[in-house]
Amino acid sequence: MFEDKTYENILQGMLNRVSNDVDKREGSVIYDALAPAAYFLADQYFQLSNFVDLVFPDTAVGEYLDRAVSGYGVNRKVASPAVRKIVTSGDVAIGTRWMISDVAYRIIGRIDENVYEAECETAGKIGNTYSGSLEPLSAVSNVTAELTDIITDGADEEADEALRERFYEKVRNPATSGNKHHYRQWALEVPGVGDAKVFPLDSGDGTLTVLIVDVDKARNPSLEPAVRDYIETVRPIGATVTVSSPTMRSVNVSANVILDGTKMLDDVLAMFKSQFTEYLKSLVFVEYRVSYAKIGSLLLNIEGVQDYDDLRLNNSTGNIIVGEKEIPAMGTVSLEEVHTIAAD
Repeated sequence: MFEDKTYENILQGMLNRVSNDVDKREGSVIYDALAPAAYFLADQYFQLSNFVDLVFPDTAVGEYLDRAVSGYGVNRKVASPAVRKIVTSGDVAIGTRWMISDVAYRIIGRIDENVYEAECETAGKIGNTYSGSLEPLSAVSNVTAELTDIITDGADEEADEALRERFYEKVRNPATSGNKHHYRQWALEVPGVGDAKVFPLDSGDGTLTVLIVDVDKARNPSLEPAVRDYIETVRPIGATVTVSSPTMRSVNVSANVILDGTKMLDDVLAMFKSQFTEYLKSLVFVEYRVSYAKIGSLLLNIEGVQDYDDLRLNNSTGNIIVGEKEIPAMGTVSLEEVHTIAAD
């Protein structure tokens, strides 16, 4: 918007308004007097340009994005703490605190004898990370503890792009009176949910199924109770709602590769797995076909790969079709280095 309002252009415009019978060369009195003002004005235009970007939802970031979308009833999902299972060698009191790798957990409930439910004191994914022996932070004698299963995943604060996508979803697909867009928006409002798909009349009249995945576009059944409970508090009376997770459809990849000598096979394998995973994420609830050609293109564009042969997906040489209630997930990936490609 203000691309032409540079220091040079502003200064030149000022100098052009000064009579030509006055010395306007660099270093002259008039030049040196106008240059600081031109610099200040250029900086103000730069700040104004940034301000304009921070006003609109499509370019705003951070707290400015929060303000831009809040007027539409869309609010950033806050970080939520993980709830984990702790197994002890003896009885401990509710409220007892334990620590592993500088992450603290507080026991909030009893599941069974010497088995407890504990909430991470730090909200976010960090509470999902560690498992193993715990050190007591409370006064506990002669009792050991082990951090084991995840009961409820912790989730980080919603990222800008995820919040922006929920905003676009709301304004582009108006939700009214509990239609399918409404149920999808309700599911997406729950911390930890990355995407959702709604199946109206899934089991007959008056029924509806909501499939959910986490922020990594992965199957995560631990989110189901929170989504189900939240939807029950906001939905209209009538429909029987089922909240569940999609079935995972494993995609196994094998191929022969010729390397160009710049990368080791292990490095190529790691890079391919990373890009393959991102590709599969992009398909979740959007595309129900894993493209054989796309996988070949990904492999050929990996740094260090010169050529490939005998590419197979689930031991076939065609696309993989994913069901509407399935999501693709990386299975086994096997790359074998060869020095020549066999002729057909």
